[in-house]
Amino acid sequence: MKLGFIGLGNMGAPMARNLLKAGHELVVFDIVQVNVDALIKHGEGRATAAVTPAAILSSGVDGVVTMLPAAQHVKSVYLGSDGLLSANVKGVVLIDSSTIDPMSAREVAKAARDKGALMLDAPVSGGTGGAEAGTLTFMVGGEESLFNQMKSLLQAMGKNIVFCGGAGNGQVAKVANNMLLGISMIGTAEAMALGVSLGMDPKVLAGIINTSSGRCWSSDTYNPYPGVLENVPAARGYTGGFGSDLMLKDLGLATEAAKLSKQPVPLGSLAQQIYQTFILQGYGGLDFSAIIKLFTKN
Repeated sequence: MKLGFIGLGNMGAPMARNLLKAGHELVVFDIVQVNVDALIKHGEGRATAAVTPAAILSSGVDGVVTMLPAAQHVKSVYLGSDGLLSANVKGVVLIDSSTIDPMSAREVAKAARDKGALMLDAPVSGGTGGAEAGTLTFMVGGEESLFNQMKSLLQAMGKNIVFCGGAGNGQVAKVANNMLLGISMIGTAEAMALGVSLGMDPKVLAGIINTSSGRCWSSDTYNPYPGVLENVPAARGYTGGFGSDLMLKDLGLATEAAKLSKQPVPLGSLAQQIYQTFILQGYGGLDFSAIIKLFTKN
């Protein structure tokens, strides 16, 4: 396919490279020119640049993938004066892999539908490592027939492609999952810090938790205590991985969606406040597992 790709940051660039690897031709846009230049160089003649999002449509693409930081960027790229929906998008498939609130996703999907475009919201899980390796999980909302049609395309960038229901439901799955992830990481950090403060060896404690009822991904795969696991951010000073700033963003999306739906999320709200406190102490650039610093002297 000939595809547009908008947003060539830490996640978007490797996703775009995997599309090139799968044999697709790309027309790309990013506000950071060096990102565009790097992708075009990598494409070796199979990637070109567009001057605006709308200009991508004039190059005869079959579809457009977007990977953007937040809802305001998604709305600008789709609904802005030189956005995608300002051009003729009839019959074009639009796939937004940004993580935004479900309500904004549904607003953009309706606007796309009104213009005759076909749209899926398809946020991802798996981080930059998953983006590089092409093993991302895609949580997809929209028409099931369109999902089935586009599944093979998403498989060029991911390993687990899951249909979640109607428009916006991909975002629902993402914010619910990441709210739980934030809560479980705080709980794991508390438990590990408590056990070590009372004299337990952290590896022994983690081993017990991971074979007992407290076991969770935050403990057995991404343990926040230094020295417990190799090849996790805790083993490299909490660099790399999923930043605390990004976790706070996702917790904010979850709590805002909860307000609009009048759904109580007391632990989600508390997790948001804990990460906000952590970030105000200057740790926003560290991996979200660094939250254990609130409970230890490390």
